Amino acid sequence: MVEIRPIKQREIEQVKQIIITVCLELWQGVLAEDDLKDYDSLSDIDNVQMHYFDNFGTFLVLVDGEQIVGTGAIRRLDNEICELKRMWFLKEYRGQGLGWQMLQMLFDFARQTGYIKVRLDIFDPERQSQALKLYKKLNFYTIERYNDSSCTVFMEKILSQGE
Repeated sequence: MVEIRPIKQREIEQVKQIIITVCLELWQGVLAEDDLKDYDSLSDIDNVQMHYFDNFGTFLVLVDGEQIVGTGAIRRLDNEICELKRMWFLKEYRGQGLGWQMLQMLFDFARQTGYIKVRLDIFDPERQSQALKLYKKLNFYTIERYNDSSCTVFMEKILSQGE
């Protein structure tokens, strides 16, 4: 049975492996695992409690049986704006509405926490076209760069109560 719930401390390594697996799939032939680790140390996940839960955020996992098969998180940027982070699903779990479900749970969390806007960044809109399509469907719109990441697309969504 597939469920979405907060990450447990003992699942950190499994979560990191999901992110690495999906990234290597998306950037197959372009990026090796060692290169990926240079680009993204995943240190926020090593310190998930401090980076997310203790800072008005959350980190959810998609679990099938005992296996982590997807991730998604909200982290605080300021009192009114949060950021959607670490939204990664294994290939066989995409296109089934599970990302939509996770996003709704993350948006509910954000609203309950008092955030008014959600931002996100995307590294490569061509390689991440499925994600971009989903975000546009959820009323994210393009904005100016808001961070110093290597990403090329920056988006924002206003959280409305009736969603």
